Amino acid sequence: MGTTTEYFRSQIGEASVIDYSHTDFPWKLFVKDVYYFFVYIWALPWIIWPMYPLGSKEFDELYPTRQNLFCIFVHLVLAILQLAFIIALPFSVVLPVWMAAAGIAGFMVLNSLLCRLLNGSKDTYNSDEKYAKALPEHEHEQWIFLNGVAVGEHWMQANLNRLALTFGRPILGVHNRTSGVIFDVVECLIQRNFGYATGDVRICFKILKDVLYDPSKSKVIFILHSQGGIEGGLVLDWLLQELPQDLLSKLEVYTFGNAANHFNNPHRHRSSQALSSLKPLSAMSTILTETTIDSPSGSPLDTKKGLNVSIPSLLKKEHPVASSTRSVSAAKDRALSHVEHYCHGTDFVSIWGILHFATNRMGSHELPRFQGRLFSRANGKGGHQMNQHYLEGMFPLKVDPKTGEYTGADEDNEFMNEVIKVGQEGEASANAREAFEISWAGTQGFGTGEISTPVEVHGVSSREKSRRSEVRVKDVSRLWAYRNGQSPVEIPPMLITENGVPRTATL
Repeated sequence: MGTTTEYFRSQIGEASVIDYSHTDFPWKLFVKDVYYFFVYIWALPWIIWPMYPLGSKEFDELYPTRQNLFCIFVHLVLAILQLAFIIALPFSVVLPVWMAAAGIAGFMVLNSLLCRLLNGSKDTYNSDEKYAKALPEHEHEQWIFLNGVAVGEHWMQANLNRLALTFGRPILGVHNRTSGVIFDVVECLIQRNFGYATGDVRICFKILKDVLYDPSKSKVIFILHSQGGIEGGLVLDWLLQELPQDLLSKLEVYTFGNAANHFNNPHRHRSSQALSSLKPLSAMSTILTETTIDSPSGSPLDTKKGLNVSIPSLLKKEHPVASSTRSVSAAKDRALSHVEHYCHGTDFVSIWGILHFATNRMGSHELPRFQGRLFSRANGKGGHQMNQHYLEGMFPLKVDPKTGEYTGADEDNEFMNEVIKVGQEGEASANAREAFEISWAGTQGFGTGEISTPVEVHGVSSREKSRRSEVRVKDVSRLWAYRNGQSPVEIPPMLITENGVPRTATL
C-alpha cells in the first residue's frame, strides 16, 4: 500500500519542553497566531474538502439532508454578515460613540438570534439508544465528547450517534456552541493565547470532575475535536491542578484535528521521566510501588489551647490498618492513562494547531509542550469535519449488505492498515520523546503511549528495525481497540478493587 501515516511518539518532558503559553506575552502569541493563520491559509479549503464521497450518508455534515442544508445556509449567512462587520468595524471611529455602540450592539443581537437557530437550548446531549445501548461490561466506563468549531445541535447529535455506533458505547456530549465560523475562530485565538474559559469549558470541567470522583467509574474516555482540543486542554490543565493522581489515572484522551497550542500529561516522578528518556527498556521493566495506609485515630484529641490534634495510632497493633498498593511501570508513570491525537496532513486546523506545535514546525530550540502520541495521515485527502472526514476516513462504518444498515466499525480499514513512517527524524529534539518500544507497548496498556517525531527505535537490532518498519496504524492505535464495543487488553485487568472502591489498575 503506497500511503503511509506519519507517527510521532510522545514528548517525555525535560527542561527543553515548555508550555508554549508561558513563552511570551499573550498578545504577542495572539499576533503570531494571526500571522501563521495567513501562512497556512492555502489549506483553508480542506476544512470542508473533499466533499465526496459521502460514505456515512446522513451522518456526514455535508450530506444533502434538509437539516444539513439548513445548517449550511445559516452558516453562510453568518459568515457573510460577520465578514462585513469586521471590514466595517474600523470605519466606526468616524461615527458618534452612541451610534457606533448601537450599531455594534444591534449586530451582536442579530448574530445571537441566528446562532440560536443552530444551537438549541441544551448544554449536554446523549447519543440515541438505537446506536449503542448501555451494556453491563461497560458500566465502569464513561465516554464524553467535546465538539469543535461551527457545530450546532444537529451536527452535535450526529457526532454523538456516529461515535456511539463506531465504539459501541453511549456517548455524553458537552456542547461547545457555535457563534458562526469567523467568530468561532476569533474565540479560538482568545482561548488558546489568553487561557479564557467560556461557559462550556466550565461545564465540561464540572462534568469530568464529578465522573472522575465517581467510585463506580474506573475509566473515563474523553474525545475532542477541533476547538474542543483547545477547550479540553484547558479542562485538563485545571484537572491536573486539582485532582488526586489516582483519579487522573482513570482518564484517557483522544483528539481529532486538535486546534490547541499545548497538551499536558506530565510524569508523576522525576525518576520515571529520566528512565524513559535515557533507558527506555529499563523504564518498561522498572516497577514503582506506592503504598497508602489508612488507619483510625486511636488516641484522644488534644484540646490544649483550643487546638484539635488527631494522633494516629499507626504503631498500635490493637487498631486495624487498611492499606492499598499501587504499582506502575516507570514507562507508564504519567498523570493521565493515555493520550492519542489523530489528524490529516492537509487539514487547515491541524496544520495551524497540533502539527504546528507538536512537531516543532516553528523551529524553536525549546519544544512546546504537546504530549500524547500523534497519527498524521499523509494521503492528501483529509478534511476537518468530524464525521465526514475523520471518522469516515479513519474509522469507516460497515454496512450490512442485506439490510443496508450500519453495523459498526469496518474491520477492513484502509487507514488502520497503513504502514506508519518510522525512523525519519533523528534530530536532537527527538531525544525529548519516548522510545518506540514504550509507544508500542503502550497500545495495550503497558507503556505510556504518547506523541513524538517519526520514530527512532532504541536498543533493537537492524533486523528488528526492518520488521518494525512495517508496523501499521492498528498495531499502535489504542482507540482502535475500542471499536464495536471491544476493549484493549489490560495487563492486569483495568478494574480492580481497593477497599471496596473500583479504580484503574496499572502495572
